[in-house]
Amino acid sequence: MRSFLVAFLTFSTTNSFVPTTIQRRQCSISRSIIQSQFINQCFSKPLFMSSTEAVSTEKTESTTEFPPILEELRDVAMKLHTREQSPREGKAEAPTKPKEPYVPTHADYLKFLVDSDAVYKVLEDIVNNNEELSMFRNTGIERTQQLEKDIDWMCKTYDLQRPDVGHAGSMYAKELKDMIKSSEDIPQFMCHYYNYYFAHLAGGRMIGKQMSKLLLDGETLEFYKVSGVVGYTCLYSICNI
Repeated sequence: MRSFLVAFLTFSTTNSFVPTTIQRRQCSISRSIIQSQFINQCFSKPLFMSSTEAVSTEKTESTTEFPPILEELRDVAMKLHTREQSPREGKAEAPTKPKEPYVPTHADYLKFLVDSDAVYKVLEDIVNNNEELSMFRNTGIERTQQLEKDIDWMCKTYDLQRPDVGHAGSMYAKELKDMIKSSEDIPQFMCHYYNYYFAHLAGGRMIGKQMSKLLLDGETLEFYKVSGVVGYTCLYSICNI
């Protein structure tokens, strides 16, 4: 689970619109953490054992501590920030700044929305077609309907043609489609699921506010409107799987 927030927090403070491919190694580590926590919960209450064995088990359990997953994710993610982004914790090398600052256009923003829509569609399709992920249906954080409204609004308001899904969006969507081949692949998928949704609900909404002021005369897109606390509860529950 570490990998989703790693890419996600990195994504939320950069100009990248689609997170890079999550490393298999990180997902395998996070899968081990999830499995260890699950096993620990399953055997937290001993059945049919002697009092000596029960005491021994309690002692062992009391000394076994798993690092809080959010702290672990944060530590890894912050190392991928630059010193400018995080003066105290950033360790990544800062990219060379262009002579002229990049100023996004309406067309650029529309491409971002179209790419995002392609990725969210795949995420929702996977959840809706997999019974093991049924608890993540209708959570309130689904974004495809909102994105379709925003894309249509952008095209009409600024006289733009809807672009095709870009290379980054297509590549990441395909990566997600090919990811789950069995139940053993679900923890890896959840890394991406959590990362992508959390990035939008955290840093992504800050980016939305900046784009609103810069390009949309203060208009808030539907993409950034999340109703209730259901969605946040959904993301929090992933950390406790």
